[in-house]
Amino acid sequence: MSILRRAIAVTAGATALTFGLALPALAHVTINPGSAEKGGFTKVAFRVPNERDDASTTKIEVSLPLDHPLPFVSVRPVPGWDVKVTESKLPAPVQSKYGEITEAVTKITWSGGKVEAGQFQEFEVSMGIMPDNVDQLIFPTTQTYSSGEVVKWADEPKTDGTEAEHPAPTLKLVAPTGDDSHGAAAAATPTAAAPSVVPIAQTGADSSTTSSDSTARLIGGVGVAVGVIGVGVAIVALRRRPTA
Repeated sequence: MSILRRAIAVTAGATALTFGLALPALAHVTINPGSAEKGGFTKVAFRVPNERDDASTTKIEVSLPLDHPLPFVSVRPVPGWDVKVTESKLPAPVQSKYGEITEAVTKITWSGGKVEAGQFQEFEVSMGIMPDNVDQLIFPTTQTYSSGEVVKWADEPKTDGTEAEHPAPTLKLVAPTGDDSHGAAAAATPTAAAPSVVPIAQTGADSSTTSSDSTARLIGGVGVAVGVIGVGVAIVALRRRPTA
């Protein structure tokens, strides 16, 4: 039985390592969907998973860009959470095709609720008008836990394509498609809300799952397949051993 035990141990280790690599991809604070059309309105959800087993997420602060301010911002109520929208005077006026912008929403804070271990929460925001002279907007986010720990998701995307340690939620801006369902008219037709609190195990059913979630599931599936193959090889080897 030593061959079978050794194969099972190796397979279990490989599977654990595979899932260990997959989990961090699910732990980042992200913005979903990850892209929006230039010059229009969009509705996004800041998806906040709880990374800790011994503490709850109790506060989320999202900072909006100052160099490309968004004149129109509204939030969707989240049951059990208080929300504060902070509007500030910009350090310097920003010129846009809609005129000079001197004040804008600079921060959105959710507090008073809890995201427990093994769960995530989505905080929805409608905003516009998207700038048409940049390719992305960065939203540095601060996550506070009930233990007092504070995690800042504020690292900008790396130029070499690798992922930063604490990447900030980043919204890519793409050219308009000409579809009437986008643009300024989108603000008048809000879409249905996403689930309020869902266990991480159910994220596969969410239509707005990010590419990092898909990658994590792919890696996990490969790990399971490797495990099944390893056990099968071990059983065949055991059967071929000469009997006493």
